[in-house]
Amino acid sequence: MERTILHCDLNSFYASVELLDHPELQGKPAAVCGDPESRHGVILAKNESAKAFGVKTAETVWQARKKCPELVLLKAHHDKYHDYSKKVNAIYDRCTDLVEPFSIDESWLDVTGSLNLFRTDGKGLADMLRRQVRQELGLTISVGVSFNKIFAKMGSDYKKPDATTLITRDNFQTLLWPLPVGDLIFVGRAAAKTLGDYGVHTIGELAATPRETLVQLLGKQGATLHDYATGAEHAPVIPARELPPPKSVGNGLTFPRNLVGWEELGAGMALLADEVAARLRRLDMKCATVNIAVRDPNFKDISRQKGLSAPTWLAREITQAAMELLRQSWRPNAPVRALTVTAQNLMPAHMAAEQLTLLSPDAAPRRDKVEKLERTMDGIRDKYGKGSITTARLKKKSEK
Repeated sequence: MERTILHCDLNSFYASVELLDHPELQGKPAAVCGDPESRHGVILAKNESAKAFGVKTAETVWQARKKCPELVLLKAHHDKYHDYSKKVNAIYDRCTDLVEPFSIDESWLDVTGSLNLFRTDGKGLADMLRRQVRQELGLTISVGVSFNKIFAKMGSDYKKPDATTLITRDNFQTLLWPLPVGDLIFVGRAAAKTLGDYGVHTIGELAATPRETLVQLLGKQGATLHDYATGAEHAPVIPARELPPPKSVGNGLTFPRNLVGWEELGAGMALLADEVAARLRRLDMKCATVNIAVRDPNFKDISRQKGLSAPTWLAREITQAAMELLRQSWRPNAPVRALTVTAQNLMPAHMAAEQLTLLSPDAAPRRDKVEKLERTMDGIRDKYGKGSITTARLKKKSEK
């Protein structure tokens, strides 16, 4: 029996959630960033109006405002995004119990067994979900409908915002094969360059390349990408409850402009570490190791890691460890094209507390106080702004 897979992608998720509290900004260019007051802050998300001016995710505030002087900047509220993500997935759960989150704003749904219940086809069910999310939450989704996960994902990317795209065995060659090979999911810059050097520039050319040749060029990844391009991928949709716990949590960005200097590098690193820490807290896990990867404009990479004195899910400690690694291995005047921060050696939060108790009877209570203090400080910053509160130690450093 042919499967029916949906991939649902929330449109401009962070920006759309923030605009729910600012209806006066509808139709005006707006973007979400970590620190609206800093010209070196980084854009996290933008609405459709800002996209029209060429504003891009991961560029600095001053770059975005150069393109769009009237751009309205909104502070990020990650707890709110997590809450809305759960609400959206609860709507998906009404259609099927086979819902696999791909990220905070994307999910796959296997609705093969639900079509008879709702007396519709995959496109009809996708359109129904779009209406429900829009009416109940004020948000929009784009949905790809296909016979496997990869083509469903590409369908949700094909047309935005608030659209349904049907990719079938009859039309996938017409719709997808003319696209650049870099548009195929999991084809990164390095793989795209290797394929391009061999003369493979489109998804169709990738599908036409012998599987053995792709294995020689890219290793096992070559065989996987061939399956993706030809429609042979058949991985199941795995519900979140059945997914194995992650071995690491990482976040990386390729910046529109090279970062230079500790101030810009620190802003980029803090942005990445903040999302890593938030994901760790949502998973109720802490990390014992922090890894960074740095890429220069010539695509040369370095990777460094260090163990922590105590497991953590605090953004400031992950940022501190990442910057220590960066300062030890990078020159401040050397440009950086891309950064990645990864939390490794994960463990459940309660095991981290037990480990601390074994090491020092007084460590766990002190740790708990620090975590509560940071959560309180984060709440104050969310309400009154990033610069509203800081530690005396940091204040003294900034005055030197």
